[in-house]
Amino acid sequence: MKCGEWIEKLNELAPESYACSWDNPGLLTGRSDKEIRRILVALDATDEVVELAVREKADLLLTHHPLIFSPVKHVNDGDFIGRRLMKLIRNDICCYAMHTNFDAAPGCMADLAAARLHLLEGQPLELMGEANGVPYGIGKAGILLEAVSLKELAEQVKEAFGLPYVTVYGAEAASEMIRRAAVCPGSGKGMAPEAKKAGAQVLITGDIGHHDGIDAVADGVAVIDGGHYGLEHIFIDFMADYCREKIDGRAAVLTAPVSFPAVAW
Repeated sequence: MKCGEWIEKLNELAPESYACSWDNPGLLTGRSDKEIRRILVALDATDEVVELAVREKADLLLTHHPLIFSPVKHVNDGDFIGRRLMKLIRNDICCYAMHTNFDAAPGCMADLAAARLHLLEGQPLELMGEANGVPYGIGKAGILLEAVSLKELAEQVKEAFGLPYVTVYGAEAASEMIRRAAVCPGSGKGMAPEAKKAGAQVLITGDIGHHDGIDAVADGVAVIDGGHYGLEHIFIDFMADYCREKIDGRAAVLTAPVSFPAVAW
């Protein structure tokens, strides 16, 4: 199956048209007529991942985050983006990214994260549209299976996403049991107001800074920060299975190992 045909199948799951206006998903390097027999799925096209793609002779590197995000004015060995692009092109490796389109599409990131937390009656935190009558968008808010303390919920988040640790804002102020929660995998800096509108008592997300955290708590929403990578690495196994089962069972589908970019010492 050629790369262009793979892209058609990937767009059936998460159309590029679902992406936010500022985003850059799609085919970032490579030939649409390239025959795809080996695929490597990863969250980011890091140096290690690109080198793994070369070593494994991958035809397609499928990532969540786009390797090219801001405009590229030159492609040379003077910066790390240029070096990665050159290596992919030199080795005839297509690179395709599914970013906010995957975040928002029904059955994808928001729904996967909500399912891991067993959220019921989930609704998008940031509604972007409807697909066949199903609302889709960024994040999800819903009801937990049972009321738990903030500490218990933090432990559940760690277990659900395989996290070594989480950062919690509002632990001292949290006295009531948590029944309604919101989850926004990736960066949820500006999502606390949306979580509050949805009636969530806690927002589970990543990339929360000092001011984001204390402001959310002051507005009545506790925060569990599992890290940007921590909540989104679920993309890897899901997309690997999707490629095997829904696109081409004859293709060899490899996955980059889960490797948290930040650790607590």
